[in-house]
Amino acid sequence: MWFAISAPHRQELKAQRLFDLHHIECFVPMHYEVVERRGKKRSILTPAIHNLLFVKTSRRILQQLKTGIPYVQYKTRPENGRNVPIIVPDDQMEQFITICKTCDDNLVYLQPEEINLQEGTRVKILGGTFDGVEGVFVATKGHTEKRVVVLIEGLTAVAMAEVSPDLIQVVE
Repeated sequence: MWFAISAPHRQELKAQRLFDLHHIECFVPMHYEVVERRGKKRSILTPAIHNLLFVKTSRRILQQLKTGIPYVQYKTRPENGRNVPIIVPDDQMEQFITICKTCDDNLVYLQPEEINLQEGTRVKILGGTFDGVEGVFVATKGHTEKRVVVLIEGLTAVAMAEVSPDLIQVVE
């Protein structure tokens, strides 16, 4: 299972390296960002969503590792008056990773409040870079075209721009 983890102020990659040292699978969504240093513009790979990484392990192992990495915390959601760690199902995480790993310039990372999933239709992409990915076809705030969105409930979503209509199949 995948846990959503928070790392403070741009410490995502440092936390990822520490999890890697313990042979724990970890994923940080990345994108290219143009930065200017000493008058020169360069495109560098940086975390797309600050303070967020995903760790695939058991709760027991993660709890043990957290004692040695005190600045990482569980991302939580309210449930029955308590805050419980956000756990992302493997299949949903695999699809999210498939999309994010392309580092495509047309990917848009959204907050949950930026999309209205009630309007959406579940779709599956057939062929191309995102072959097999399932998501919801919706209009997103600030964009005129509809996009296929893969949502990590309560945390984030990633939207793909300009998916060819002949590659989209409606899922019942």
